Amino acid sequence: MGRLANKVAIITGGSGGIGEALVKLFAQEGARVLATGRNEARLTELVSDLNRQLNSKQVFGVTHDITSESDWANVVATAVEVFGQLDILVNNAAIPGRASEEPWDVDAENATTVLTTNIMGAILGIKAAMPELKKSGAGSIVNVSSAAAFVGGVSGGSAAYASSKAAVGALSREIALGVAKDGVRVNTVYPGLVRTPILENFPQERIARTLSKIPMGFAADPIDIAYGVLYLASDESRFMTGADLVIDGGHTAQ
Repeated sequence: MGRLANKVAIITGGSGGIGEALVKLFAQEGARVLATGRNEARLTELVSDLNRQLNSKQVFGVTHDITSESDWANVVATAVEVFGQLDILVNNAAIPGRASEEPWDVDAENATTVLTTNIMGAILGIKAAMPELKKSGAGSIVNVSSAAAFVGGVSGGSAAYASSKAAVGALSREIALGVAKDGVRVNTVYPGLVRTPILENFPQERIARTLSKIPMGFAADPIDIAYGVLYLASDESRFMTGADLVIDGGHTAQ
């Protein structure tokens, strides 16, 4: 039956990297998945391939601006219309921000975009999804942050990105306490260095520097993060809320 059998999940940023790995893994574990993203062509291809492989129609795709409250309303309404319910929200989508030689030397316009996207995207998603998650009786929200929330040097020189990811963790804890009585859990995953297209935006010397600080000696693959999110999304973690799950090869343990 799978670890997410009879569950319906919304996964943002589903058209690449960690999000794509999440969509595939959740579908393989029995969930019906509404995947959202900005890359319509890749999203359409992913949905088509998965439904063909699984011989089902359990994956649906919607293009989505996570900073738009109306887009969020449409995404949640579509999930309920197509699948009949909503049990899981994974706020995975984020943008990296512009690196700078000196972390304090930020581009104000870019920093505002990063902060708005990465923080407000999660806030608006939680706001839109909460009524349906409460109906579930066993709702789960997983917010994807970053090890950059805990240690410097992980963000590739983007202070705005690191700040936004620290805020995501604080958001999770605040919401978790407010909805525990409603049967909704809220937890945060903190990936370390992961081999995704987002690394193309970071200077190679900084990536090498970060890699040298990882005790396990290698960067994660997206599936390594996806398995952690799967656990928090499933009923296996039913006694966890407001918790931080760090998946970083030991980087922040030092």
